Amino acid sequence: MFDKLDFTVDKYEELAKKVSDPDIISDQPTWQKYMKEMGEMEPIVKEYKHYKDMKQELEDSKEIFEMEDDEELREMAREEIKELEAGIEKSQEELKILLLPKDPNDEKNVILEVRAGTGGDEAALFGGDLMRMYLRYAERRRWKTEIIDLNDTGIGGVKEAVIMIKGKGAYSRLKFESGVHRVQRVPETESSGRIHTSAASIAVLPEVDDVEVKIDPNDVRVDVYRASGNGGQCVNTTDSAVRLTHIPTGLVVTCQDEKSQIKNKDKAFKVLKARLYDLMLQEQNDKISAERRSQVGSGDRSERIRTYNFPQGRVTDHRINVTIYKLENFLDGDLDEIIDALITHDQAEKMKSF
Repeated sequence: MFDKLDFTVDKYEELAKKVSDPDIISDQPTWQKYMKEMGEMEPIVKEYKHYKDMKQELEDSKEIFEMEDDEELREMAREEIKELEAGIEKSQEELKILLLPKDPNDEKNVILEVRAGTGGDEAALFGGDLMRMYLRYAERRRWKTEIIDLNDTGIGGVKEAVIMIKGKGAYSRLKFESGVHRVQRVPETESSGRIHTSAASIAVLPEVDDVEVKIDPNDVRVDVYRASGNGGQCVNTTDSAVRLTHIPTGLVVTCQDEKSQIKNKDKAFKVLKARLYDLMLQEQNDKISAERRSQVGSGDRSERIRTYNFPQGRVTDHRINVTIYKLENFLDGDLDEIIDALITHDQAEKMKSF
C-alpha cells in the first residue's frame, strides 16, 4: 500500500510542476487534463501527509514518555500516544478506501428505469411508489430530474417509467438500486385484509456519450407516432412521439415527453446508448469469475434486493441483511441510511483483496 502512496505523491508533485509550466498552461486541453488528475489524487495526498504527520508525532510522544522523569508529562505523553495510535489506524483505513479503484461512471448522470413486475395493478401502484421515492430522493439532494417516458395506469400506478437524473455523484449513490424490489401489503381492493406480494424492477444506467458508445444509424429503425396521455397540447394531434429499435440487439426505446419530435428523438438516443453500454458492461461482468465479483455490485437485474413490508413498517435489504423500521420516511426519499450501508459494504468487499 505504501509503495502505491509514495508513487501517487511523486506523480502529484510531478503534475504540480507541469501545470505551472507556461507552455502547458497555453495548451488548455492538456492543462485541464493534468488539473483533473491532480484533483483526483489530492484527497489521497492530503490524507497520506496527515498520516505521516501523526506517525512523526507518535515517535516524538514515545520519546518523551521514555526519556521524561516527570510523571505528569509522562501521563500526557501516554494519552497522546493512545490518541495518535487510534488516529493512525483510522487514517490507514481511510487510505485503503481512497486507493480502491474508482468506478469511472460514479460522477455520471443516471437513467433510471422502473418496470412493474408480477402482481397486476398492485405491482403498477408499487412501481408508482418507487418512481416517486426516487424523485423525492433526487429532490432532497438537489438533483435535476426529467421524465423521458411514462406508461401509467391513470390511478397512480406506473407500468413503466424512464427518468433522467442529473447531479454530481448521482450514479455513485444510485448504482446499487438495480434489481427486483418486492412489496408486501394489503391492497385497497382486498376486502378480506389478506397481504399480497408484488414486485417491480429497477435498472440504473449511467448516461454515456458518443465516445463510449457509437451507434451506426443504419442499425436503428426510427418510428414516429402520435403521443398518448392525459390531455395537453400536441397529445394525440401530432406525430411527436419517437420509437427507436436497435436491430442488432432488439432493444426498443420510446419517448413522448416532449412536444418536439427532435427533442424526443434526442432523449430516446440517450437512453438507447445507456442501455447498449449497460449491455456491454453485463457481458464484461459475465466473463469475470463469480469469486471476483463484488457481492453488491454484480448488478443482476433478476436479483431480489429489497422488501418493503407495510404491515410491519419495515424495509429490508437482502444483500447486506439490513432492516430499518422507517418505511414511510424511506418511501419519501430518505434513502441515505441504506445507501450508505451498501457503499460501506461494497468498499469492505473490495478491501478484502487489497
